[in-house]
Amino acid sequence: MNDNRYALKNAFIYTMLVAVLLLVPTYLYVTYMKYVYEIQYEFKLKHQSHLILRAMEEFDPKEKRAFDYPRFRSFQSGLYDEHFKPVFTLIHTPLETQESGYHVQNGYAYLIVALPEERYFQASYLVVGGELSYARIYQDVVIILLSIAALIFILSLFFLDRFALPFQRINKRLDQFIKDSMHEINTPLSIINVNIDLYHRANPQNKYLQRIKAATKTLATLYNDMDYLIKNERLAFEYERIELSHYLQDRIDYFSEVAALKNITILPHIEDGIFILFNPTQLQRIIDNNLSNAIKYSHEEGKIEVILEHSEEKCVMRFQDDGVGIEDVNRIFERYYRENRDKGGFGIGLNIVKSIIDKAGIELKIDSVYGKGSTFSYTFYPPVFIGE
Repeated sequence: MNDNRYALKNAFIYTMLVAVLLLVPTYLYVTYMKYVYEIQYEFKLKHQSHLILRAMEEFDPKEKRAFDYPRFRSFQSGLYDEHFKPVFTLIHTPLETQESGYHVQNGYAYLIVALPEERYFQASYLVVGGELSYARIYQDVVIILLSIAALIFILSLFFLDRFALPFQRINKRLDQFIKDSMHEINTPLSIINVNIDLYHRANPQNKYLQRIKAATKTLATLYNDMDYLIKNERLAFEYERIELSHYLQDRIDYFSEVAALKNITILPHIEDGIFILFNPTQLQRIIDNNLSNAIKYSHEEGKIEVILEHSEEKCVMRFQDDGVGIEDVNRIFERYYRENRDKGGFGIGLNIVKSIIDKAGIELKIDSVYGKGSTFSYTFYPPVFIGE
């Protein structure tokens, strides 16, 4: 995985973990702040009631003018008689409680103040109320949480980057070592193959040289997997028109010597003239890994069937063997996973295949019975499959 993606992924995970841990204290904080807000709101209602009482105290009924009842933008108030019927009110919310004191119902807070009898316009109660809004509290909590999350995310990225520096240096050296080793391996492999071919042209077939040639092809498959693994994140694999029928037969011919080491017969059933739009390097990785695995996990003198057929909308490439089968189908695509370590390999071939087909939209179906064999079926749909 790319180092930056790794750091981002883990920083995000740490941030989410901290956010989850903050849920309980956040809930307690919100509950406490709502309680404080309601107390503050009660004091505001008391203050408004004092303003109304002062205005009524200062009103002289002997003067020939109407009483201008105080009105407020954020609060409503009203005067009620002893039966709690309105004498004058600006409150439209039905009040469930008629006892003196501070009350909250359905987000509406109100204060009931008992008045001296027959002193204020025959009213017995003064009620002052208003809508409770916790929006500011929620807004502050969201800002605090986002600030904490941003700080944790930035700090996580910073420390992960610092902690990863030694490993990045080691990985770079390891990558360079692998590249150099790959180059050194490729040269002698090529020399061995060329000289074996030259010898066969001038001399009769030699079974020992044939075994050497088959072994070099097995090594070449491992080499190509490693080479692809190193380059695939840095190179763009361009698609081109490929005759799959011909290409598949070529790869079968290539692996025939490897199969011959175990007296395995490869039986091709290939329809002619099937074309796909694909990258040759990636196609080779798919075919070579399937053929290599089929040979590796087949019994001596076994058979491998390679089938290529098509319909109007798709083509299917199938590799079928009668070998040992797969014990855990769900794990075979994990990088470095090997069911049987005695068979060799690095456990990267099918991981590479899976990454290729997932990006290309190729459907894979696996039918395997442990101890009896496996079938890998690859279905190519348009635009990859382009017909005949």
